[in-house]
Amino acid sequence: MNSAYPCVLTIAGSDSGGGAGIQADIKSISANGAYAASVITATTAQNTMGVFDIHPIPVAHIENQLKAVLDDIQFGAVKVGMLHSSNVIETVQNMLRKYRINNIIIDPVMVATSGDRLLAENALESLKSFMGDALLITPNIPEAELLTGKKINSGNLAQICIEIGNTYKTSVLLKGGHLETFDQMTDTLFLYDTQKTISIHNTYIQTKNTHGTGCTLSSAIAAQISLGKNLEEAVKEGCSYLNKAITQGKNIRLGRGHGPVKHFVK
Repeated sequence: MNSAYPCVLTIAGSDSGGGAGIQADIKSISANGAYAASVITATTAQNTMGVFDIHPIPVAHIENQLKAVLDDIQFGAVKVGMLHSSNVIETVQNMLRKYRINNIIIDPVMVATSGDRLLAENALESLKSFMGDALLITPNIPEAELLTGKKINSGNLAQICIEIGNTYKTSVLLKGGHLETFDQMTDTLFLYDTQKTISIHNTYIQTKNTHGTGCTLSSAIAAQISLGKNLEEAVKEGCSYLNKAITQGKNIRLGRGHGPVKHFVK
């Protein structure tokens, strides 16, 4: 055998409705041309209407899942999503350090699209510590406001992005989807190593099918990294992919609430 799959490991919670979490990650990674392996940190009772229950996976089992895949498979990137408690965050961080894993993309999942909180109150400081190990973090506006304690608007988006990056010594993609707009959506990328800031513009799509967009985007970026793209290229490819997935899924109905994007775009 003289070839190998480009592989991405996703470490996240399971969404029983299939639109976000591990399920969205696997679809997004696959659609972007990489092989997806997974470590599940929690199961949720969830659908398009909201999150009704969270069942944490025992920390020892999370550690065993990590050991099993990291002992056997070489990963070009690792995407980290829902880590609901300090113990889980610290376990994942320690295991990735033990195996000298690079190219970690952290989606600092704190609040679901439905507004349901997905991170324990006492876990925020552990998450902040972990973010310093990342190649890239991908907060949305509410998450960035929790990280900085500051209100964000279109006027200070780039400034806040730079502040977060320099605070945690990592690159940042600050997603602008929560800002009110009617024509264009702007995401801001701050590359920590070069201190370069880039605005990424896409057409704003009017739809309620936005469940799992953060999971989908961070996984697409991780897949592009595993394919050999540099960070700037990977982020631009990921943002373009997500915009297509939202556009092609905007009028497709699933459930009664926030539906998913169309992961397998044409």
